[in-house]
Amino acid sequence: MPVELCLLLLLFCGCTISEVQPIYKPPPGTLDFGFVPAKMYDTGAYHEPGPIGILFKIVHAFLYLVQPNSFPQDLIRKLAQQKFGNTQGDYQKPENVVLTLQAIYYEIGFIVSAALGLLFILLLPLVGLCFCMCRCCDNCGGEMHQRQKKNADCQRSCFATFLFVASLIISVGVLCAYAANQHLTNQVRGAKKLVNSNFKDLKIFLNDTPAQIDYLVSQYNTTKDKALSDLNNVGPLLGNRVQEQLGKEVRPALDAALTIAGAIRETKEALENVSVSVEVLQEGTERLHANLTDVKMHLSNTLNDSACSAAQAASTCNIIRNSLNQLNINANFSGLPGVSSQLAKVNDVLKIDLSSLVQKGYAAFNDTPDLVVNQTRNILSDIKNVLESIGSNITTFTKTLPVQKIIADLTIYLTQSEAYVQDYFPVVEQYDFYRWLGCLILCCMVVLILVFYYLGLLCGTCGYDKHASPTTRGCISNTGGNFLMAGVGFSFLFSWVLMIVVVLTFVTGGNVEKLVCEPFEDKTLFKVLDTPYLLNQHWKNYLSGILFKNPNINLTFEKVYSDCKENKGIYTSLHLEHLFNINEFLNISMYTEDVALKIEHIQINLSKIILLDEIGKENLLNFSSSGIEGINFAAYLTEINKSVTKVDLLSFANDLEARADQLPKGALENALKGHANNIRMIHNQQVVPLEQAMSTLNQSIRLLKRTSSELMVKVKNVISAVNAAQLLINNNASLVIVQETKKYMDTIVGYFEQYIEWVKESIAMEVAACKPVANVIDTAVDIFLCSYITDSVNTFWFGLGGSSIFLIPAIIFAVKLSKYYRRMDTEDVYDDVETIPTKTTENGNNGYHKEHLYGIHNPVFTSSVEQW
Repeated sequence: MPVELCLLLLLFCGCTISEVQPIYKPPPGTLDFGFVPAKMYDTGAYHEPGPIGILFKIVHAFLYLVQPNSFPQDLIRKLAQQKFGNTQGDYQKPENVVLTLQAIYYEIGFIVSAALGLLFILLLPLVGLCFCMCRCCDNCGGEMHQRQKKNADCQRSCFATFLFVASLIISVGVLCAYAANQHLTNQVRGAKKLVNSNFKDLKIFLNDTPAQIDYLVSQYNTTKDKALSDLNNVGPLLGNRVQEQLGKEVRPALDAALTIAGAIRETKEALENVSVSVEVLQEGTERLHANLTDVKMHLSNTLNDSACSAAQAASTCNIIRNSLNQLNINANFSGLPGVSSQLAKVNDVLKIDLSSLVQKGYAAFNDTPDLVVNQTRNILSDIKNVLESIGSNITTFTKTLPVQKIIADLTIYLTQSEAYVQDYFPVVEQYDFYRWLGCLILCCMVVLILVFYYLGLLCGTCGYDKHASPTTRGCISNTGGNFLMAGVGFSFLFSWVLMIVVVLTFVTGGNVEKLVCEPFEDKTLFKVLDTPYLLNQHWKNYLSGILFKNPNINLTFEKVYSDCKENKGIYTSLHLEHLFNINEFLNISMYTEDVALKIEHIQINLSKIILLDEIGKENLLNFSSSGIEGINFAAYLTEINKSVTKVDLLSFANDLEARADQLPKGALENALKGHANNIRMIHNQQVVPLEQAMSTLNQSIRLLKRTSSELMVKVKNVISAVNAAQLLINNNASLVIVQETKKYMDTIVGYFEQYIEWVKESIAMEVAACKPVANVIDTAVDIFLCSYITDSVNTFWFGLGGSSIFLIPAIIFAVKLSKYYRRMDTEDVYDDVETIPTKTTENGNNGYHKEHLYGIHNPVFTSSVEQW
């Protein structure tokens, strides 16, 4: 039942997404749907072992030496697919024999190591038994006699050093074993918090999913509101689009007509300026001509004075007299034709305000958005009803789903599972205490042996007297030797027990590390599980066969775990689209088709727009026939290009005054200077205004010349452009309206496609994100099994096994060293002169020195215990 509930929830998570329709490119304005509400998961599926991690790495390196082969994927697949034991001859089949040999080859490192451990288990007790029996027979160092050697001190020191080093190594090993034992216990005690964190994340996973689905559904309102906003603004949106497309033809035509209207006003001003300027110039030149004639007459009279007959003034006066002909007008404006007829015609044209007519055309064209609004009211009302029906259908569908019931059932199951774990957790802690106690006892066995060795080394080293003979050694030294032999005895008693535990944990923990933990870390374990027909000989894909009853769907353990590890949605991770046809429940495309059809039925009539009426067009034609092109611009420009006078009056006056300065002082000089000043005054009062009038006439004539250039062609082109734009509005605007309506429709529909795409992405990445599922797997396998248990167990056997191995050299060195610390029953006797052993004949003449024969008192009674 819990599995069915989980699947139902997963299906519900997936049923909020529809198939995505192609999105119009370029996409419409981006909608902001916000962020799907999601809480943070607390579980961090990562374990940092701390300082003991160094030991874990050392053990991993040792295991690599024992088993350097890579994970045997193919071998495990073949072994799993091969059926052993169905018939009696299965094991004798060639393929099975080959698989067995391949498995042995892969496990050769463990097999050899385990075989050595078993050999240790079998031989060490047997060697201990034989060693004990041998010593009871006064052999194997059992006789209490020590032969004197010259290098005895060196041997004793070497044996003591080697035993101390072996004891240190054993101590390090037992400390490693104890640390691993304690680390496992600490992790088990702290595992409750991690378990509770996983259950908390699973509850968040269940409780947040309905809220996330409600949020996805509620965001349809964002889409609907945006669509309604665009529908309410159909004038500014669709109307402006239509206006913008038509404006490509309409606006240039109206702008050209408006330019002609401005040109008419400029032409009138120019004609008026020409008329006034010509009149001013004609009057001015006549007056100037009279004044210059008068000046010449007075100058001539002055030059006829007798003073000019003098030799000093004659030449100067002649020069001045010869230059009098230059005082005359140069331009003749009296013969220029008038422009009164053209001005009259232009004034008649201006009686009709062409600019106002063009502005009316602009205003009519700018009313396009209002025309669109008025002509689409009924259709937009229908579209709004469709949008409301979509929202109500989505709401109705979500209410029909038993969300709360599914969540409640799954929550009950999860709560029961959590209660079960909480109830049995004390049992786990209790059994872990028993395990901890058993491992501690094993460590204490080694510690007991070490205590005897360290006490033996301490007592033997401190109590040893090199001046004492073997039979007279002190009590402390003798006790040290006894401690060493006690350590040897306990080593034989405990070592095989320790090695049994080491072999069992080594084979189990090492293979778990190599066959489970390492392939789990690099995901090769999932690749093996995903092997077709492996877990079920009839199913290609086991996971899809379990979930969907369709083993042909490509759903793998590795992909599901990787997706959940990346916190993707459960819908994407489990490929629920193969199980549930979402389009049947949320087929927005059907509604968007209705919206599109209604928008396509929009009919907009723009025939009421009049860009320029017939009066305006006739006014343009009248302007083109105003006759300004018939003005004799060449005659005007010819006279304008001339100077007012033949000579520059200022230069003439200055020259006259300079020549007067050359004459003797007197009345003639003063008279000539007076004429020069008179000429200057004429220039300033008459010539300068005439030059200004000529400049104005020049500008006006040139403006009229430019305006008149191909005036008829220009006017006809403007009228043709206006007629073409009017024809576009009257006849071809429907095509433009259809094109812009389609774009407008794509914009509205694009909002729904954005919503669907966002729902799809949210379902894939955010809704019901299955990170807790991956965390549960990581917690169970990577943390609990591998980091907590396997690493600790492997470190335990590594330390305990190392200690057990070094018990062998410790036994050898302890037995050898004890001979130098224990008090002997007999010793070698040397002659004082020749230092040659003297053999006694008593008790068999064995050559040993018996203390009672020489009257040497032995204060300590040699007991049978000392024989050991």
